[in-house]
Amino acid sequence: MGSSRLDELTARARATIAASLGPSAAPGSGADSIASPASAPEVSHLVVLGIDPGLATTGYGVVAGSTRADGSYAAIEFDTIETAAGTGTPSRLAEIHARAGLLLRRHCPAVVAIERLFFGANATTAMAVGQARGVLILAAAQAGVPVVEYTPLEVKSALAGFGRAPKAQMQRMVQALLALESLPRPDDAADGLALALAHLRLAATRHARIAAGG
Repeated sequence: MGSSRLDELTARARATIAASLGPSAAPGSGADSIASPASAPEVSHLVVLGIDPGLATTGYGVVAGSTRADGSYAAIEFDTIETAAGTGTPSRLAEIHARAGLLLRRHCPAVVAIERLFFGANATTAMAVGQARGVLILAAAQAGVPVVEYTPLEVKSALAGFGRAPKAQMQRMVQALLALESLPRPDDAADGLALALAHLRLAATRHARIAAGG
């Protein structure tokens, strides 16, 4: 997607957000952090920050797109936040929090879409992910940006129509939906993009249901 189209989508998203939400919902307003997907801002164009949390590597993707059926999306930025294993956990969490704050200030998203935490067999990993997730949600709350949570199954269903879709298929779907020249890398950043896209596509489904009177 060309830069002019990306700029147009981003500008439309931010203008619509500003007009629809008003100053009380702007970043920094201190809005409640966790929202259900159904209660997130329902406007026609949004900038969404998708986050795949992790202590060592946090993937993120910023997507501007439509919450209507036209399915028009553009990737603004995607990358990872990485912390050094040799540093203590408090320092690593502080770095994740600071970097997330910079992203929120730079892109002013209408919503943060973050992966819902599952406690599997590895309790140590789940604890580390939960700590990272906590400071990311804190950063969003401090910026006044609502947070919605999606399970991997919900993200896969929203993008591929199949809750057990393999990672390779998901990456191809992200590439196609965002018209990227190559598969999004690294994998954690691709997951962040997928979360942002899932929020937009699920919002489009809700709009269609409402329009149909369902």
